[in-house]
Amino acid sequence: MADKNKEKKDLKSKKDSKFMLFLKNEKFHFLIGVFLILFSGFLLLSLISYLFTWKSDNIQWISTISSSNIVVENWGGKLGATLSNLFLFSWFGIPSFIFVFIFSIIGLFLIRIKPLKLSKVLKITTLSIIWLSIALGLADNILTNQEFLLGGSYGYFISKWLISFAGIFGTATILITILLSFLILYSNKFYNFTQQKLGLVKTNKTEEIPETITSENTTSNISDNNIIDDKKTTNNLINDENEKDIEIIDISKETTNLGNLEITDTTKDNDDEIINTNNTEEIIEIDENNIEKPLEIETINNNDDDDFFIKEQGLFDPTLDLSFYKMPSPELLENHTSNDSEVTPEELNANKNKIVETLENYNIKIDKIKATIGPTITLYEIVPAPGVRISKIKSLEDDIALSLAALGIRIIAPMPGRGTVGIEVPNAKPEIVSMRKVILSKAFQESKYELPIVLGKTISNETFILDLAKTPHMLVAGATGQGKSVGINAILTSLLYKKHPAQLKLILVDPKQVELSIYSKIEKHYLAKLPDEEDAIITDVQKVVRTLNSLTIEMDNRYKILKSVDARNIIEYNNKFINRKLNPNKGHKFLPYIVVVIDEFADLIMTAGKEVETPIARIAQLARAVGIHMIIATQRPSTNIITGIIKANFPTRVAFRVSSMIDSRTILDSTGANHLIGRGDMLISQGNDLIRVQCAFVDTPEVAKITKHISEQQGYASAFYLPEVGEVSEAGISNFDNNEKDPMFEEAARLIIGSQQGSTSSIQRKFSIGYNRAGRIMDQLETAGIVGPFEGSKARKVLFSDEYSLEQYLKTL
Repeated sequence: MADKNKEKKDLKSKKDSKFMLFLKNEKFHFLIGVFLILFSGFLLLSLISYLFTWKSDNIQWISTISSSNIVVENWGGKLGATLSNLFLFSWFGIPSFIFVFIFSIIGLFLIRIKPLKLSKVLKITTLSIIWLSIALGLADNILTNQEFLLGGSYGYFISKWLISFAGIFGTATILITILLSFLILYSNKFYNFTQQKLGLVKTNKTEEIPETITSENTTSNISDNNIIDDKKTTNNLINDENEKDIEIIDISKETTNLGNLEITDTTKDNDDEIINTNNTEEIIEIDENNIEKPLEIETINNNDDDDFFIKEQGLFDPTLDLSFYKMPSPELLENHTSNDSEVTPEELNANKNKIVETLENYNIKIDKIKATIGPTITLYEIVPAPGVRISKIKSLEDDIALSLAALGIRIIAPMPGRGTVGIEVPNAKPEIVSMRKVILSKAFQESKYELPIVLGKTISNETFILDLAKTPHMLVAGATGQGKSVGINAILTSLLYKKHPAQLKLILVDPKQVELSIYSKIEKHYLAKLPDEEDAIITDVQKVVRTLNSLTIEMDNRYKILKSVDARNIIEYNNKFINRKLNPNKGHKFLPYIVVVIDEFADLIMTAGKEVETPIARIAQLARAVGIHMIIATQRPSTNIITGIIKANFPTRVAFRVSSMIDSRTILDSTGANHLIGRGDMLISQGNDLIRVQCAFVDTPEVAKITKHISEQQGYASAFYLPEVGEVSEAGISNFDNNEKDPMFEEAARLIIGSQQGSTSSIQRKFSIGYNRAGRIMDQLETAGIVGPFEGSKARKVLFSDEYSLEQYLKTL
């Protein structure tokens, strides 16, 4: 009984899914669009006719339709008379003509013709219908002898209620106020014109821009892959009364350090807003390699139609399919920054004295010490006296940690390119780095990176950004509960805030089934999957293998396309396509970036092993040039999970706190991750140098708001489809020897297709043959492309779904 109920439920769910697919079909949308356009023309004729025939046609719609004796004069017949009576008499009156415009615009939108922005049209027309109906209803109430209601029944009764509430002049005042508010909110020209007429705006005057204040106290040593933002540089000097030769330099929040250039910022109290460029003047060296040159359109030979488009078409815009798409607003993110997390001068001096005292206990003298305050830790840089061995300071790591009673002391000896020894000490009250703050930073907003990822803030309170397109693949590892999942959300949030759905596709692998499921809402905008998969978030290991193999096919196809047009990478290829130098009739198309995120890599390695590692290694080695990038994360940073092949192809490593020095070496090839303090504290390696960053915090409800904002907008008809895998290849057919096939080959093939189980033992039992012969038949079926390869204890995958397609295929062998 339970099985029958389950079968009924499965049958019902299949029918529901087929119905939903039908509703989402582009052809269905096109038919609805054509119907609305034709209906708007019919409605227009009916409404116009009703203005002349309303006296004879003003009857109840039920009697009009049901009675065959009633004759109407409307051009639209009984249906036209009924609709006209409904719109013009029962509803909104003369403003009902606006519905003709609404229906026609919606119809054009459904057939992919977008003359106007649909959301704005609907807002304006809806408000216009309501306001005009009430305004004309006011006229109907004043002119009491009218037989035809200009504002319809709706406008008449609403205005009548308003007159009883506020009188005629009060109602007129309310309507005028609503009209002015509408014009001011939706028309900037009207607002500016009104202010100019009232003398509230002075024109033709320019404001003086204050000169930039520069300082030579500090310089940045962050690598070229990072952009430095925020408002921190050396400003205040705190001297110790007893030791005047030792100074602590506090990093205040008044200047911004941009390479060797410092920009004065006048917006001290507004840390989470973009720097106002009207209040600052920047003097920046121009790098010719970073100048964006306008795309040039070559002169086109009319006789060479195959290779070029028509010049007058202009540049191709890949975002036109979703031209109304709006990027998520920073308002969807929360500001988690707290005000009581500042490091006080007392804390700085106390830590400085303890460090100096501990070093003096071991006869280590220093010449100078300065502090750089970060969101989570403070970096104390010391200059040892001549003759002091650096290794001696490094060996005192535990002693300094004991004297400071702090967790996660880390000594950098020496600091790369600084000539100092760094001691990182956790702050007593660490600051939460809000994702909203780094998203609103000038560095991220003005970033020209192909795939910008903002991860958080460095020790110097500088916004840290990576370009995933140059990275090109990233390994994220750390112990459980140290911020790895938040880091993945920060990476995905960065991409969603910067890239249009036409420019980026995501493949999300989540063996735990709960971490990335929140992104399933944006399937039709950003996600990619195999055509026969129902869920875009991949959770099954075998589906992961198929998806990765499909991705290798996509990679090979992209390389073939790039080779055919003499392009070295995806940037050159897309620039040619945007310039309309390529022809879609030859298979050319705009190529979006594809980012693969695997949340728990250890589970895949344990269950699939080489089946997963091999395609990942191949993609990591080759896919950078064609715009395919990988981010793999694991909470088990052991050598059997993060193998040498993986480490060799993932040059960018992000390490959260781990429990042992061995795990830190496995991830970063050096120690340090075992001394982190957790809660988003991480080390990033892009080569030899390690950069300590506090990960930006984005909570799950914030991600839900972002995905909801995206899902509520118009998307594509389906997710981005990857190439199908498991199809019969030409190589498989050519390798099959028809003369050597077993006499039971075709019967075994029909058995396998009928049962949909690729099992050697089933062939052995059915035909009463030995296991060796059944195994040879199964190998022949694999060579012929009827079943998939051997998968251990699991049955082989059957590559044909019905016997008819099998029979057609057997004829070709």
